[in-house]
Amino acid sequence: MRPTCVATQMVEDARVVVTRFDFKPGAETGWHRHDHDYVITAITDCPMLIEEPGGGQRRVLVAAGTAYRRDRGVEHNVVNDGAVAMSFVEVELK
Repeated sequence: MRPTCVATQMVEDARVVVTRFDFKPGAETGWHRHDHDYVITAITDCPMLIEEPGGGQRRVLVAAGTAYRRDRGVEHNVVNDGAVAMSFVEVELK
C-alpha cells in the first residue's frame, strides 16, 4: 500500500478550488474523478505515474514551472514516480 499525498486546500469560492498537492516518493492521490475542468501547475519537477481505468498506465514528466489543463470527467490515480518529493498546485474551475 502506498502512502497518500498531502492535499492542502488554499482557496475555495464560487468560481474555483485551489489545492496544493505534496507527494513523498511513491505517494499517491488515490483514485478520483474530476468533477470540474482543471489546471495543474508544477512547483517541482513532477515525474508522475498515471494509473487509468482498465489497468492502463503512463509515465509523464511535468517540469517545474509548467502547466497543463484537462476537462472534467478525468478519472485516475496519480503517483510520484520519482526518488524525491514533488509538488503541484491544482486549480479546479467551477
